[in-house]
Amino acid sequence: MSNQFELAPKKYEYLDHTADVQLHSWGDSLKESFEQVAMSMFGYMTDIETVEFKQTEDFEIQLDEDEDILNLVFKWLDEWLFKFCAEPFFIPCKIVIEEFDPSKGYIKATGYGEVFDLAKHPQGTEVKAITYSNMQVHNDKETNDIYVIIDI
Repeated sequence: MSNQFELAPKKYEYLDHTADVQLHSWGDSLKESFEQVAMSMFGYMTDIETVEFKQTEDFEIQLDEDEDILNLVFKWLDEWLFKFCAEPFFIPCKIVIEEFDPSKGYIKATGYGEVFDLAKHPQGTEVKAITYSNMQVHNDKETNDIYVIIDI
């Protein structure tokens, strides 16, 4: 099965950081910025354009009451990294957030993609972990910027 939808335009970039890389995403909404920051992480691991829509992966995140937006970003990326690192090594070509309530720390999302295959997907850089180091969320601007440093 091939991609049955158009890939979202890339609204992210990679910023140099000592021994790591900083992901910077933006969007017309905070929800879009969350989708984009996850895709930027996967884009660092492989060429997303080589990934086809063959299966889906769904999940929900619910934070505890005392957690904030930075915890939501961390858990969001950490959950996607787990989906990639745990068999069957799922990699999305698109991520869609169906329900998003950052004030309650809640996200419900679906990733569209396939199992990572070195014969098909060029190997980029391994992402070892998500960090809180210099993590920023600017949802008070039109561009809803998110900055996250990942350990590579």
